[in-house]
Amino acid sequence: MENKDFFDSRVFKTAVLTIAGLIVVIFIFNLGVVVGTKRAEFSFKWADQYHRNFAGPQGGFFSDMMMMNDEFTEANGIFGQIIKINDGSLTIKNKNIASSIVEKIVLVNDKTTIVYQRKNIKLSELKIGDNIIVIGEPNNNGQIQAHLIRIIPPPPQNLILSNEPATSGN
Repeated sequence: MENKDFFDSRVFKTAVLTIAGLIVVIFIFNLGVVVGTKRAEFSFKWADQYHRNFAGPQGGFFSDMMMMNDEFTEANGIFGQIIKINDGSLTIKNKNIASSIVEKIVLVNDKTTIVYQRKNIKLSELKIGDNIIVIGEPNNNGQIQAHLIRIIPPPPQNLILSNEPATSGN
């Protein structure tokens, strides 16, 4: 009879209710942790893809400030202006990310495709001052072995390049 009296006692009922209450509180806390983790994970992934989803700058608005490789030049290609033409090579001038002038030697061979608009042209048709894009492969001397050279037409002359407002002739 002592066991029956113990299970009917007020102390036992209070202990059972307290343990049940703690189990419910722990369950609700864990449920909150799981829901909070899922929401934080979704928010992080959404923020990580924000610029892609809403057509912002590809690297984000602060990408220029976070560039760690400003001192490196492009190894597999270059965009710039031809400043020198030799037999089988071009010297190209461009501005790199750190806004300094860089000159690169581009090697041209029989396998190099040179394109102006929609037609293939020869190396002899290139001129000093042409703006080009070069895609190729770097060699051990820091030169680019060109696979493709594309000539870019110069910008239109009536293009306004300053931040000053246009004035009318009146």
